[in-house]
Amino acid sequence: MWNMNSRHSHVTDWGLKHVGIEPHYTILDVGCGGGRTVSKLAKVVKQGKVYGIDYSEASVAMSKKTNARWIDMQRVEIRHASVSQLPFEHGSFDLVTAVETHFWWPDLPAGVREIYRILKPGGTLVVIAEVYKGANTAVASLLEKKAIRIGMKLLDVGEHRALLESTGYSEVRISEEHNKGWICAMGTKPITNMPDCTKAV
Repeated sequence: MWNMNSRHSHVTDWGLKHVGIEPHYTILDVGCGGGRTVSKLAKVVKQGKVYGIDYSEASVAMSKKTNARWIDMQRVEIRHASVSQLPFEHGSFDLVTAVETHFWWPDLPAGVREIYRILKPGGTLVVIAEVYKGANTAVASLLEKKAIRIGMKLLDVGEHRALLESTGYSEVRISEEHNKGWICAMGTKPITNMPDCTKAV
């Protein structure tokens, strides 16, 4: 997990540059792993709070250790939970981040719907990864061949867009670094009244 914190740092910084983060935001990092992304966000959100969740108890323990100072200041809270059933009320978050995790979710569309539920109207989901289907890298080519066997759900640019749009997100934007294999997919929960697709599970 220490290696994960270090290896994913650059792609995380690149992805977060695509979204505006206000100091008062309440943020959730889904699949917080070793806790580096939570720590980066806590430095920005000085009047708000950052939550992290992970399905792995080992990751939760590591993330708590990484963010011990922020936790003591009540600026960060780490919980053991799954994206399939987030332990938060409807409309709780201004921003939800998912770094290097969405392709491992047991039910990707359901996870995206669950995040939609806990976002505030006008809130944003940002998905960041250092590999995607169709990227011009050796790693992407290798994983595309192995994806089904190892249970990894790699999406191409169009599939990322379709995933967010079909769930009800608006202002969907996709950025990519084709030769690095990096992708950042963002969508906003509309402020206007829209059909609540989270009910159709």
